[in-house]
Amino acid sequence: MTMSAAPAPQTVYVPLEDRAYDVVIGPGLLAQAGARISPFLPRPKVAIVSDETVAALHLATLQDSLATAGIDSTALILPAGEATKGWPEFSRTVDWLLAQKIERRDLVIAFGGGVIGDLVGFAAAVLRRGVGFIQIPTSLLAQVDSSVGGKTGINSVHGKNLIGAFHQPRLVLADTDVLGTLTPRDFLAGYGEVVKYGLLGDADFFAWLETEGPRLAAGDGSARVAAVRRSVEMKAEIVVRDETEQGDRALLNLGHTFCHALEAATGYSDRLLHGEGVAIGCALAFDLSARLGLCAQEDPSRVRAHLQTMGMKRDLRDIAGDLPDAEALLNLMGQDKKVMDGTLRFILARGIGQAFMTSEVPSEAVLSVLRASASGMVSAPKA
Repeated sequence: MTMSAAPAPQTVYVPLEDRAYDVVIGPGLLAQAGARISPFLPRPKVAIVSDETVAALHLATLQDSLATAGIDSTALILPAGEATKGWPEFSRTVDWLLAQKIERRDLVIAFGGGVIGDLVGFAAAVLRRGVGFIQIPTSLLAQVDSSVGGKTGINSVHGKNLIGAFHQPRLVLADTDVLGTLTPRDFLAGYGEVVKYGLLGDADFFAWLETEGPRLAAGDGSARVAAVRRSVEMKAEIVVRDETEQGDRALLNLGHTFCHALEAATGYSDRLLHGEGVAIGCALAFDLSARLGLCAQEDPSRVRAHLQTMGMKRDLRDIAGDLPDAEALLNLMGQDKKVMDGTLRFILARGIGQAFMTSEVPSEAVLSVLRASASGMVSAPKA
């Protein structure tokens, strides 16, 4: 694949009956936002919620586009970072939206990464018992994962994403040009979620990433559109089968049981970004699968080799600073949303692209994987 003219926007349709919507993916969408959003508005007024980082880079472009389409807009700018995704900023957002006299037929725009999308989507879900919202995701992680599927929410002192609602957006605009303003670390954190899709259900996509991942990270526009589109297609297919996570949708949490425990252990801080935790979690899930004899040992080796090629975190020892011991991390996993009847469920794999959910995982096997990852002894024999 060679560098070429900007690719045309592509659309993935999410067919959820009366909650169906389009995910539009491609370059230059911010400048088209007004024209694309206008048909959804009963009156030419929107409220935008963003964060300080995104607003400084892109808010003027969005508001100019809205103004060109004759749409009035006002914006609330929240602090950047995972700490925003809690009760204080959520309450502030809801009160601000009410002060803007947002009505049930109006639309709210979530303009930012996963933190903003989750928080604003939850605010829209509960405001006047539900107002519409539009996702304009600005990070790779948000474009391929959190902006699609309607899971919204905030964190609690007891764990991540434990308070929330299912509330589908009316439209998602994923401008791939915006990805060019991400730091390399933020881009690669989002890439952790991209890799996850190949690992959970599309071995061919993972093989494509092994070849095209470096080009994608280097800024190839066509590769970025292709990767975002395939990720969104896979998520949409699963969401349509299981909108409220009663079964198949849990597969999207490959790597997340480990990830959420690591995020809690690092205080939801910049020590570990969500997508970095997902990448480590995927590597650990394949380690655990191999240890239990579910997949070949070559599979976790292949996962780690690709993450290493991309310059990504792969193990507990790659996280700066001290971590709790394996027993404490296992205890943190007990707060995960995938706990059912007190039993922790894991997403494991029979091979690359063959994920499944199980609760038949011995605690000692999990502890062994965690200890090996912390020590660098990741090629430990099967239990």
